[in-house]
Amino acid sequence: MISKQIIKGKCVAISSEGKGIIKTVYGVIFVDALLLGEEAEIEVTYSRAGVSYGKIRKLLSFSQDRINPKCPISTSCGGCVFQNASYKYELEYKTNKVKEDLIRIGHFKDIKVNPCIGMENPEHYRNKIQVPFGKANHHVIYGFYKSNTHKIIPLKQCNIEDTRAKDILSTFASLMEKYHIDPYDEDSRRGIIRHLLIRTSSLTDEVMVVIIASVDSFYNRSDLVKELTQKHKNISSVIYNINKRDTNVILGDKEKVLYGKNFIKDSILGLNFNVSSKSFFQVNPKQVEVLYSKALELAKLTKEDELLDAYSGVGTIGLLASKYVKHVTSVEVVKEAVINAKKNAEMNNIKNITLLEDDCTEFINRELPHYDVVIMDPPRKGSTPEFLNALKLIKPSRIIYISCDPATLSRDLEILSTDYKIEVVQPVDMFPRTFHVETVVSLNIRDTK
Repeated sequence: MISKQIIKGKCVAISSEGKGIIKTVYGVIFVDALLLGEEAEIEVTYSRAGVSYGKIRKLLSFSQDRINPKCPISTSCGGCVFQNASYKYELEYKTNKVKEDLIRIGHFKDIKVNPCIGMENPEHYRNKIQVPFGKANHHVIYGFYKSNTHKIIPLKQCNIEDTRAKDILSTFASLMEKYHIDPYDEDSRRGIIRHLLIRTSSLTDEVMVVIIASVDSFYNRSDLVKELTQKHKNISSVIYNINKRDTNVILGDKEKVLYGKNFIKDSILGLNFNVSSKSFFQVNPKQVEVLYSKALELAKLTKEDELLDAYSGVGTIGLLASKYVKHVTSVEVVKEAVINAKKNAEMNNIKNITLLEDDCTEFINRELPHYDVVIMDPPRKGSTPEFLNALKLIKPSRIIYISCDPATLSRDLEILSTDYKIEVVQPVDMFPRTFHVETVVSLNIRDTK
């Protein structure tokens, strides 16, 4: 298909990334911001590998679920693909996405998927944002990258980020201009400030600001930090992170505390956690309580249970489960995460948990331990056949699988399904206005008698 070509068509489906799908004699076209059932004139923007991508030139019919987006750059940024759709439409899409992947990838024919649990107010929920800085017309700008590019689209307020970030970003940009501090340019590899990372607490008014720079230090750095913290009294921590690499990875390995402490406190379901600049901590504080509460409910824990918390990260779910069980073994391969988990256990005075730095597959195959319940929360790429087969070897009665990708979840559940029966599939909307969806699945061991 030729770029700039105009095609008329009707949206017959929605892709796994929330794009409208039009099928034509020329092939499939994926279109941003096109809702199911809508007809439109589409301009083809580019084609590759037999698939084309396009943008709406003119809507010919409108879905009853179409709304006016609150974000002015929603279609350019590409992050919030459902800004132009009702929340009901988005939740239905996410429920169907989980079900369709379970059927298509996992080969579960008549699988029941509960309706996706949404937020009461699906806005301004993100407690962590990473904003790039650049320059336009000799002025410092900040915002978000245009989809699939490194071109910054200026934006003063993101509709899903914590509102406390807005004024801090504005002040920081003005201080960069005041002290003649240049943003980093990826093409020329010159300049200083790459990103500003802001973490906010749902427990307190604390805010952590992480300055990500390309140099070890810069002139007037202390003056900038002093003025920033004087203007924003809720900033409790300023971290200076150095990233000199030519990479898309935002944080570098080396960092220094310039103001306050190296963490902020946050809370989940009554437990307190220290959150550092590099800590993994769920970005939606309200919905993470919904997610973990549902996981604990489905686990049906008792005071006689031995629990394995696999892919445990900083130990969050294991620590939350500890008061319901006899003992928790938490296994994580990343050393820094285990150190954080031990601090979190100590801070919450939790004694009935063992926190191990180990590969969970190797641990199971080596120790052949007994567990009544396993809760697993792997990364987006999912688990591995080796780990899943190790679980089948030790035969826990119940498995709770928490997933952030229905595709890899479906793949893994097919492996487990030879020995385990799926009882409940519950999607939870952790990332409103985006195409991402979390899912909690409970599995019970099949009766082999």
